[in-house]
Amino acid sequence: MNRTARIAVIAVSIAVFCYAGLGHVLGQTHEERAYKSLTVDGEVLQKIQSDYVDEPNMHLVTAGALHGLLESLDPQSSYLTPREYTEYKQKLASTNPGDTGLTLSKRFGYIIVVSVLPESPAEKAGIRSGDIFESVAGFTTREMSVGQAMNLLRGQPGSGVKVGVIRRGKNEPESVDIVREKLAPAKILSQKTDPDILALRLTSLEAGRADEVKARLQDAEKQGVHKVVLDLRDCGRGPVSEGLAVARLFISSGNLAILKGQTVSAQTFAAEPGKVVWKGPVSVLTDGTTSGAAEVLASAIGGTHRGDIVGERTFGMASEQKLITIDDGSALILTVANYYNFDGKSILEEGVTPTEVIRQASAAADDGADDDADSGQAAQPPAEPRPLSPEDAVYKKAVEMLKAPVKKAA
Repeated sequence: MNRTARIAVIAVSIAVFCYAGLGHVLGQTHEERAYKSLTVDGEVLQKIQSDYVDEPNMHLVTAGALHGLLESLDPQSSYLTPREYTEYKQKLASTNPGDTGLTLSKRFGYIIVVSVLPESPAEKAGIRSGDIFESVAGFTTREMSVGQAMNLLRGQPGSGVKVGVIRRGKNEPESVDIVREKLAPAKILSQKTDPDILALRLTSLEAGRADEVKARLQDAEKQGVHKVVLDLRDCGRGPVSEGLAVARLFISSGNLAILKGQTVSAQTFAAEPGKVVWKGPVSVLTDGTTSGAAEVLASAIGGTHRGDIVGERTFGMASEQKLITIDDGSALILTVANYYNFDGKSILEEGVTPTEVIRQASAAADDGADDDADSGQAAQPPAEPRPLSPEDAVYKKAVEMLKAPVKKAA
C-alpha cells in the first residue's frame, strides 16, 4: 500500500470513529446525561462523608452544593432552604412590609448593588450603586444567593439590618446600618432644562408607571414641547410588562422584544400603533444601573430606531424567574426565560449598548472625593431624585443629538 493510500485509510478510519463517537453522545437522552451527573454527585458526597478529615454536617454540605449549583446558572437564580423559604413566604404575606430599596445581583463572588431607589432607606444610609456587600445581617455573601440577600434585607418597618460594604480604595468593609421602611411609590421627575425639551427621570417601572408617563407626555405636547429625554439611569425595579407599555407610547411599528426559554414558548412583543401618544423625537439615557424592565424599554426604542440611546451599557438583568417548591419544604427561584433584543441578542448576557457611549465624568469625580474622605462615611445623598443638570455630560450629549436634525433642516 503506497503512502497516499495509507493516508486515505487513516483519514476514513478517523472520520468513522468520530462519527460513531458523536452519534453515541448525541444519542443519549437528557435523562441519561442527568443520571450520570447525579451518579457523580452522589459519589462525591459519599467520598466527603467517608474520607473528610472530620465527620461533616451533610445537611450543610448538601445545602451549600445546591446554592452553588443555582448560582452557577446565573446571578438571579437562587436556592432557599426550608427555613429560608418559610421566612420568604412570611415576608411576602406581610401587610406592612419593610424594604431597603435595593436592586442586587452577584459579581466577583459577592452581592453587588445594581441600583438604589431614591429616597429609600438604602440611599439614606449612604449605599450607592456599585457597592459590594461583603456581608448582610452578619452572614458573608461569598456563599449567598441574591434571593437569600433580598430575604435578609426585608423585614418589619423600623427594624434595622447591618451590611458590610466594600468600596473602591478601601481594604476593609465598612459597617452600615439600614433601617427598613415601607417604601412610598417612586416619583417621576419632570424637568425642562431647555424650552423645547422635557426630561423624564424614571427611577422605577412599577405598575401604573406607563399611565403616568402618558399623562406627562400629553401635558408636554399641550405646552409646546417637541422633544423628550427618558432618563433610565438608576432604574432597576418593576415588571417588564410596564417597560413594554411605556415603549408602546413611543413606537408605532416593529418588534420590541422577544422572550424565550427551554420550557417557555417564544413570545414576540410588538408595537401597537393605537397606543402611541408621542411622535416627536426621543432619546434615552442609560448606564450600568439601568436593569430589568428599563433595559427592555431602552432596547425597544434603540432597536426600532425610534430614538438614540446615550450613556453607558446597561447592567444585564432582563429575565423571568419562576418559584418552584420542593417536597422537603425548600424552593428554587429559577430563571426560566430571557429577553432578547431586535438582533436576537440576550439582554441578560450582553446588556444594551448605547448608540452614543458617554461616561458620566462627574460620577468618577464623586468617587474620588469619597476615596479621600477622612471619616470613611459616605456622603449623605439627596433626598429627592437627582435633578438633571445642563452640565450632565450624558444629558448634554442627548440634547445635542436631539437638536442636530433641526439644525440640519435649517
